[in-house]
Amino acid sequence: MLSHNDLKKGVEFILDNQPYEVLESSFVFKARGSSTVQAKIKNLITGNVIPKTFNPADKLKEAEIEKILAVFIYNNRGKFVFHEEGNPSSRFELEKEVIGKSAAFLKTNEKVEAVKFNDRIINIVLPIKVKLKVAESPPGVKGDRTQGGNKSVTVESGATVNVPLFIKQGDIIEINTETGEYVKRAE
Repeated sequence: MLSHNDLKKGVEFILDNQPYEVLESSFVFKARGSSTVQAKIKNLITGNVIPKTFNPADKLKEAEIEKILAVFIYNNRGKFVFHEEGNPSSRFELEKEVIGKSAAFLKTNEKVEAVKFNDRIINIVLPIKVKLKVAESPPGVKGDRTQGGNKSVTVESGATVNVPLFIKQGDIIEINTETGEYVKRAE
């Protein structure tokens, strides 16, 4: 059993028969009372992020989450199809709403981690940084140089990303999947 003191970033627990992960947590000390923990938690099945306050009396069961390697195959009408690595016949699909904003950075044959809860795959986790090829890039226009110039490009997965002006079509760039921001041009 987990107490409110154990709720730190990355801890996975069960609340209302649903698996959750702590994204952020901070202790709040009251003058005459005991401490509480204010946390942002993410439902691992639906992907919803909610704020929640935990008291010292709250006891939570630790979630038994298993992670396996999977490969992205294709998406069709909001459904993303994967297979377990090394076993192409073991396919599963997830809705775009479950995967969240990182679905925009999936490309065919991309390796991901599949999250399993109660022998059911509930979500996937992309690597923090992915390399994608720039599919469309408007020409960089010189202008005000007081701050770095940016332009919006489309990458091979269909996502649009703001990049520096020197990026051109055909370049391979590295993108942070958590923030959706350009990191660097890959070699």
